[in-house]
Amino acid sequence: MSADTVKDNHVVEINYTLKDGEGQLIDSSDQAGGPMVYIHGHENILPKLESELAGKSVGDSFKLELKAEDAYGEYHDQMVQTIPKTEFPDVDKIQVGMQFQVQTESGEPIPVMVKEIQSESIVLDGNHPLAGLDLKFDVEVASIRVATEDEISHGHLHAHGESCGH
Repeated sequence: MSADTVKDNHVVEINYTLKDGEGQLIDSSDQAGGPMVYIHGHENILPKLESELAGKSVGDSFKLELKAEDAYGEYHDQMVQTIPKTEFPDVDKIQVGMQFQVQTESGEPIPVMVKEIQSESIVLDGNHPLAGLDLKFDVEVASIRVATEDEISHGHLHAHGESCGH
């Protein structure tokens, strides 16, 4: 079922271009292979972007500039750690840019990216890849529909009406 405007519990497709504060292209729906799709009101996208989309209709477009603190946060040097290679199973398979989860000292899982491979250690970065960057969005609403009950209860999309096994 289609819907007229973007509001909570609606599935929204957007075409977008994302650039950094200097105007350098970071990502776009063209590069990603099509529009980004999310359920509005479920905190699946940046809060300020979601707020700007509220009330928009299919075909509406806008530009949004976010400071780093309103996007993915400031870059924190303490989130970069150098770990001895002996701590990694299959160390020979690790490559720069690889992402995986590690546990903090308190047992919380956090995503990290391999920033550098040194002779005896590996440098991991727990910052979001876009942390510290001001961002510029150019967005167009491509479609809006009411989310299914399953999508709403699970908080994410189901492809072609399929269940996700919850």
